[in-house]
Amino acid sequence: MRRRLADMRPVLKVLRLEGFDPSVALPVYETAGAAGADIRANFPEGDGITLEPGDRSLIPTGFAAHVPEGFEVQIRPRSGLALKHGIALVNAPGTIDSDYRGPIGVILINHGTDPVEILHGDRIAQMVVAPVVQALISEVDSLSDTDRGVGGFGSTGRA
Repeated sequence: MRRRLADMRPVLKVLRLEGFDPSVALPVYETAGAAGADIRANFPEGDGITLEPGDRSLIPTGFAAHVPEGFEVQIRPRSGLALKHGIALVNAPGTIDSDYRGPIGVILINHGTDPVEILHGDRIAQMVVAPVVQALISEVDSLSDTDRGVGGFGSTGRA
């Protein structure tokens, strides 16, 4: 019997944290075909911050999550913030492991030339739930040869 893809989706349990605005939406897929669920800024005081050019800051989301075993949550930048304002994630993609239960925050950086306001409730990133396979790590005395060998960092050409 074949299982439908919808029946195989992992359940991501999300907990709203005390002291944060409960009216700010939890992560949500904005369209039926979206791979990532949008994450919003949730400042405890309900205001926001200004990121000056070159500044970075940990932006609170007001929630924690239970990621199912065998999965991770990848935190990725939003393309609109990157294109319009130069806003990126310092550690893109960020990873939330299945055994982490603390507050989820997003480290934003302003690579643009102008200050950017990050307001309470703004969509700041997206999260993608992805399967993880932990490799068996084995020390060896040598590695097999390939045509590429040790070439890296552009060794296969420009295009």
